[in-house]
Amino acid sequence: MTTISTAPARIVATPEAEDWIFKLTEMHGPLMFHQSGGCCDGSAPMCFPRGEFRVGKQDVLLGTLVADTPVWIGAAQFEYWRHTQVTIDVVPGRGSGMSLEAPEGVRFIVRSRVFTDEEVDALNAAGEPLRGDEVA
Repeated sequence: MTTISTAPARIVATPEAEDWIFKLTEMHGPLMFHQSGGCCDGSAPMCFPRGEFRVGKQDVLLGTLVADTPVWIGAAQFEYWRHTQVTIDVVPGRGSGMSLEAPEGVRFIVRSRVFTDEEVDALNAAGEPLRGDEVA
Protein backbone atom coordinates (compact mmCIF):
# COMPACT_ATOMS: atom_id res chain seq x y z
CA MET A 1 0.00 0.00 0.00
CA THR A 2 1.37 3.41 -0.99
CA THR A 3 0.84 6.32 1.35
CA ILE A 4 0.57 9.75 -0.20
CA SER A 5 1.92 12.50 2.02
CA THR A 6 -0.05 15.70 2.27
CA ALA A 7 2.83 17.40 4.03
CA PRO A 8 4.01 20.61 2.41
CA ALA A 9 7.53 20.91 1.04
CA ARG A 10 9.97 22.29 3.60
CA ILE A 11 12.03 23.82 0.77
CA VAL A 12 10.93 25.48 -2.48
CA ALA A 13 12.55 27.84 -4.98
CA THR A 14 11.32 30.79 -6.98
CA PRO A 15 11.24 30.39 -10.78
CA GLU A 16 14.22 32.77 -11.01
CA ALA A 17 16.23 30.67 -8.55
CA GLU A 18 15.27 27.52 -10.46
CA ASP A 19 16.59 29.11 -13.66
CA TRP A 20 19.92 29.81 -11.95
CA ILE A 21 20.07 26.29 -10.51
CA PHE A 22 19.69 24.92 -14.05
CA LYS A 23 22.35 27.33 -15.40
CA LEU A 24 24.80 26.45 -12.64
CA THR A 25 24.11 22.73 -13.10
CA GLU A 26 25.02 23.08 -16.79
CA MET A 27 28.25 24.84 -15.79
CA HIS A 28 29.31 22.74 -12.78
CA GLY A 29 27.37 19.48 -12.84
CA PRO A 30 25.03 18.30 -10.05
CA LEU A 31 24.62 20.80 -7.21
CA MET A 32 23.71 20.92 -3.55
CA PHE A 33 22.80 23.68 -1.10
CA HIS A 34 23.68 24.04 2.56
CA GLN A 35 22.05 26.56 4.87
CA SER A 36 23.91 27.23 8.08
CA GLY A 37 23.18 29.62 10.88
CA GLY A 38 26.55 31.30 10.78
CA CYS A 39 27.40 34.96 10.68
CA CYS A 40 27.83 37.12 7.59
CA ASP A 41 27.20 35.10 4.43
CA GLY A 42 26.98 31.97 6.56
CA SER A 43 23.32 32.81 6.99
CA ALA A 44 22.78 32.66 3.21
CA PRO A 45 22.20 29.41 1.33
CA MET A 46 25.49 28.24 -0.09
CA CYS A 47 25.52 26.46 -3.46
CA PHE A 48 28.25 23.89 -4.09
CA PRO A 49 29.03 21.17 -6.61
CA ARG A 50 27.38 18.10 -5.12
CA GLY A 51 29.74 16.34 -2.76
CA GLU A 52 32.12 19.29 -2.40
CA PHE A 53 30.55 20.22 0.93
CA ARG A 54 30.68 17.39 3.43
CA VAL A 55 27.31 16.93 5.09
CA GLY A 56 27.56 16.19 8.80
CA LYS A 57 25.57 13.60 10.68
CA GLN A 58 23.45 16.29 12.30
CA ASP A 59 22.63 18.17 9.08
CA VAL A 60 18.97 17.94 8.11
CA LEU A 61 17.75 17.31 4.56
CA LEU A 62 15.04 19.91 3.89
CA GLY A 63 14.24 18.41 0.51
CA THR A 64 15.22 18.48 -3.13
CA LEU A 65 14.79 21.25 -5.68
CA VAL A 66 14.92 21.21 -9.49
CA ALA A 67 17.71 19.27 -11.18
CA ASP A 68 17.63 16.85 -8.21
CA THR A 69 19.38 19.44 -6.02
CA PRO A 70 19.36 18.53 -2.31
CA VAL A 71 19.11 21.29 0.28
CA TRP A 72 20.65 20.69 3.69
CA ILE A 73 20.45 22.80 6.84
CA GLY A 74 22.45 22.68 10.05
CA ALA A 75 20.58 20.97 12.90
CA ALA A 76 20.57 24.00 15.18
CA GLN A 77 19.27 26.24 12.40
CA PHE A 78 16.60 23.65 11.53
CA GLU A 79 15.27 23.82 15.09
CA TYR A 80 14.73 27.56 14.67
CA TRP A 81 13.13 27.17 11.24
CA ARG A 82 11.23 23.86 11.57
CA HIS A 83 7.93 25.77 11.64
CA THR A 84 8.64 27.59 8.34
CA GLN A 85 8.72 26.80 4.66
CA VAL A 86 12.03 28.03 3.27
CA THR A 87 12.14 29.53 -0.23
CA ILE A 88 15.42 29.95 -2.08
CA ASP A 89 15.37 33.08 -4.21
CA VAL A 90 18.02 34.93 -6.21
CA VAL A 91 18.77 38.66 -6.33
CA PRO A 92 21.34 40.83 -8.10
CA GLY A 93 24.58 41.34 -6.18
CA ARG A 94 27.51 39.41 -4.82
CA GLY A 95 27.35 37.08 -1.89
CA SER A 96 30.07 34.86 -0.55
CA GLY A 97 32.92 33.86 -2.81
CA MET A 98 32.37 30.26 -1.68
CA SER A 99 28.93 29.92 -3.30
CA LEU A 100 28.86 29.01 -7.02
CA GLU A 101 26.65 31.90 -8.09
CA ALA A 102 28.96 34.60 -6.69
CA PRO A 103 30.99 35.19 -9.92
CA GLU A 104 27.74 35.49 -11.90
CA GLY A 105 26.65 38.76 -10.26
CA VAL A 106 23.73 37.23 -8.38
CA ARG A 107 23.30 35.72 -4.95
CA PHE A 108 20.93 33.22 -3.47
CA ILE A 109 18.90 34.32 -0.46
CA VAL A 110 16.21 32.70 1.64
CA ARG A 111 12.71 33.82 2.35
CA SER A 112 10.30 32.01 4.59
CA ARG A 113 6.71 31.72 5.66
CA VAL A 114 5.24 30.14 8.76
CA PHE A 115 3.42 26.85 8.21
CA THR A 116 -0.28 26.74 9.06
CA ASP A 117 -1.42 24.55 11.95
CA GLU A 118 -2.74 22.03 9.43
CA GLU A 119 0.61 21.96 7.62
CA VAL A 120 2.46 21.44 10.92
CA ASP A 121 0.15 18.51 11.71
CA ALA A 122 0.87 17.01 8.26
CA LEU A 123 4.63 17.46 8.73
CA ASN A 124 4.47 15.85 12.17
CA ALA A 125 2.52 12.92 10.73
CA ALA A 126 5.13 12.52 7.97
CA GLY A 127 7.92 12.17 10.54
CA GLU A 128 11.26 13.85 10.99
CA PRO A 129 13.33 14.71 7.91
CA LEU A 130 16.43 12.67 7.17
CA ARG A 131 19.76 13.62 8.73
CA GLY A 132 23.21 13.38 7.24
CA ASP A 133 24.01 10.08 8.95
CA GLU A 134 20.85 8.49 7.47
CA VAL A 135 21.68 9.24 3.84
CA ALA A 136 24.24 7.15 1.98
